[in-house]
Amino acid sequence: MPKVTALFWDVGGVVLSNGWDRAARQAVTRQFGLDEAEFESRHELVVSRFETGRMSLDTYLARTVFYAPRAFSPEQVRQFMFAQSQPKPATLKFLAKLAGAGRYLLATLNNESRELNQYRIETFHLRKYFTVFFSSCFLGVQKPDEEIFRLALEMTQRRPDEVAFIDDRSLNVECARHCGLCGIQFQSVEQLEQELRRLGVEI
Repeated sequence: MPKVTALFWDVGGVVLSNGWDRAARQAVTRQFGLDEAEFESRHELVVSRFETGRMSLDTYLARTVFYAPRAFSPEQVRQFMFAQSQPKPATLKFLAKLAGAGRYLLATLNNESRELNQYRIETFHLRKYFTVFFSSCFLGVQKPDEEIFRLALEMTQRRPDEVAFIDDRSLNVECARHCGLCGIQFQSVEQLEQELRRLGVEI
């Protein structure tokens, strides 16, 4: 079996809570009294540009919320949106152990808008664990597109079979496996540790 030398991690749902999933968006629509169906319709039209770095958060909010007069400000929505992010302590503890050992390249591979991504990296001190951040907002392509896996492999100069990819979504894991990576669908830290050990990862 080829030796794993790098671990690529999804962030939302694995390391932290999801940053801007339907639950987070519902929380915002409830908080500010927005029409959820209208918001979701507008969100779907712009989310690809938003998450691939071609639309700023300010423009995203202008398209989805502030196309009409509001009794609240964009900054209030931004702060509430960011506040939906929460850490997953068990995963972070596990990551700290792996990072401290220094045996593997640890990188993120996730879909996220630029401002939210940077907020989460800084707020939850993710640079302590990860050497590089392969985020859709920086690469201009999203999972499950195979291009994002190819770019991450080329930038790290790894063969696919040298990389374990960890994600909570089955489609992303399936596409990573199709590209030759060792895909693991995250359910719990205990399950993840067992699967990494089976791949020969020293923990």
